[in-house]
Amino acid sequence: MSRILILTAVELEARALARHLALPAVPSFPYPVFGRGTLRLAPIGLRAGKLGSRWPALRAGLDQPLVISAGVCGALSPSLRAGDLVLPESVIGPAAERLNVTPTPYARATGLAVEAHRGTLATSRDVVTTAEAKAALFSRTGAVAVDMESSLILAHAAGAGCPTLVVRAVADTASETLPSELAALVSDEGKLRTGRALALTITRPRVLPRALALRRATHRALAAVAHLLAAFAV
Repeated sequence: MSRILILTAVELEARALARHLALPAVPSFPYPVFGRGTLRLAPIGLRAGKLGSRWPALRAGLDQPLVISAGVCGALSPSLRAGDLVLPESVIGPAAERLNVTPTPYARATGLAVEAHRGTLATSRDVVTTAEAKAALFSRTGAVAVDMESSLILAHAAGAGCPTLVVRAVADTASETLPSELAALVSDEGKLRTGRALALTITRPRVLPRALALRRATHRALAAVAHLLAAFAV
């Protein structure tokens, strides 16, 4: 097995991928880390806020691993549907910087997932919640989808001399508007605010069906990501 470090934004993504990949928890870490052999999986927070502090420990014992930004994304292209796999060749950062993934692992990934959408991914500082905002970002960048971490992960990994790849799948489509309350349910560290989620079911019951639909789409998206990661990590 190659040396691979898979980084997600939130714990929900990391735990779901670990279940799909049958990766056990690594108990020596003070935060959720999963792995086996030279394969390691961990969350690094929204906007990759914990990447710098967690990087040295996550890299320990992995000499120049392939760093994979994995998890869900929001569609910007109207052609993408929930659960669609996205394998971008490059990522546009918040300051309009462009970062390319490493050609060799990218070629292997696209060969394993010929159905995946390619092109460019955008990384945003903020959650892009409305259909209007998604359309504007699509028009401005030409990116097929958006997340909040990949450009930061790619820049950090490249600075450490590590090859990179992005494997994302769509949780919300370009035409969907996400209630702002749902975006506030996850802390910057990537943890679900369970108390706030429970309160929301009482104070905003109309949001519940949308939350459940997003949960189903997220699970479908993460299953697609895990399917490719399982084939890639063999």
